[in-house]
Amino acid sequence: MNDFATYQLNEIIEIIGGGTPKRDNPSFWGGDIPWLSVVDFNNDKRYVASTVERITQQGLVGSSTKLLNTGDIIISARGTVGCLAQLSMPMAFNQSCYGLRGKNNVIINDYLYYLLKIKVRELKQKTHGAVFDTITKETFSHINVNIPISINVQKKIAKVLSTLDDKIHLNDQLNQTLESIAQAIFKSWFIDFDPVRAKITAKQTGQDPEFAAMCAISGKSEAELEQMAKEDFAELQATAALFPDELVESELGEVPRGWEILDIDKTTSLIIDHRGKTPKKLGADWSDSGVIALSAKHIKDGCIVNREQLRFVDTELYNKWMKEELKEGDILLTSEGPMGEMYYLAFDEKYCLSQRLYALRANTDLISSTFLYFWLLSPFAKSDMNGRATGTTVVGIRQSELRKVKVLTPSKSICDLFHRKIMPNLKQIALNNNESVNLAQIRDILLPKLLTGDFDIGLSDE
Repeated sequence: MNDFATYQLNEIIEIIGGGTPKRDNPSFWGGDIPWLSVVDFNNDKRYVASTVERITQQGLVGSSTKLLNTGDIIISARGTVGCLAQLSMPMAFNQSCYGLRGKNNVIINDYLYYLLKIKVRELKQKTHGAVFDTITKETFSHINVNIPISINVQKKIAKVLSTLDDKIHLNDQLNQTLESIAQAIFKSWFIDFDPVRAKITAKQTGQDPEFAAMCAISGKSEAELEQMAKEDFAELQATAALFPDELVESELGEVPRGWEILDIDKTTSLIIDHRGKTPKKLGADWSDSGVIALSAKHIKDGCIVNREQLRFVDTELYNKWMKEELKEGDILLTSEGPMGEMYYLAFDEKYCLSQRLYALRANTDLISSTFLYFWLLSPFAKSDMNGRATGTTVVGIRQSELRKVKVLTPSKSICDLFHRKIMPNLKQIALNNNESVNLAQIRDILLPKLLTGDFDIGLSDE
């Protein structure tokens, strides 16, 4: 039997406040030091490894922010309260968060992370504030915790749980690689027009345009192309032949000749929009189980997040609500709060679309669903949507304006080729995400049992 000790949470941790360097001092920003805000870790991931913004050493010294160590904990304390992550590298952070560090010989950071996961709800219940719910330093003194006295037992418990989180983290890394490959191909073909530009340059220098495009598409030299297997060479040659050899001016700048600029209204066959629809308006209510109801807060970085906040509808309400069911290839797009987050359905998935969320179905007579998805992720589409958005406090885009967003539309043969090339990546990403969800469920079942000592799996102090 392991011995536990009871503490107030503030007694076993160091609580570190953050800050923001002055925005009007350019020497404080754009440096090598990652600077955390809640937007960097409100994604249900254990580890945070990157930040949107970075500061300089001058910014660190010249402000109230602090540099946390690898393995320290970050928790959001104001606004979006209770988001939690563990640092993969040293990072500074803003004043809306706290850095937390276990006290030496009392609690290790890995165990502290899991302890906080089961205490987040209690922390949130004890928040206060006139405008925003806020965790203060005093809040931590109102949380009682029982922890193993033995550091060795803490390490063993954390290791069991970390094994699951490490596999989830590995899946995240694999997905980032698969996504990066797909993004790189899309950018080369449809943003930078590398095959087209290679043909243009080859024509100007008296070289073979098709061969030049093959080099651009494959990333291989001419000598390497000549060593390719006959079938692979023929496939690459057919791909290169699909690209034009001329650029023309358009409202989007230079684009390949023959490619059209259409709008979402024409490049989609269906837009599902349940703005304002609620169970009560349909004479029903939420259920404890059934079909998942997604809203904008559940879509982030191509994933479904905040799963603990998911709601459900029963079959009867689902049939009333979703007259048109989602299909493989549909693209979920948040209309506001925030606008522009997306989720691609790589398989047939059954969801009920709730507030602030569109579903776009590509018009496959013109383009592929994968092309439309990556186009909507592009800077061109993001800028177009932002220009058509309305609102001050909450920025959003109405369906009527969304339909006007421009889409560069290559030939269908190129879109279909891109789809065949990229779809395996998107399916694998979805499978990895599903595995991670299952692993997280196992972890969350084990978590309270291990931390309270109810589930002993040989964690003696040895």
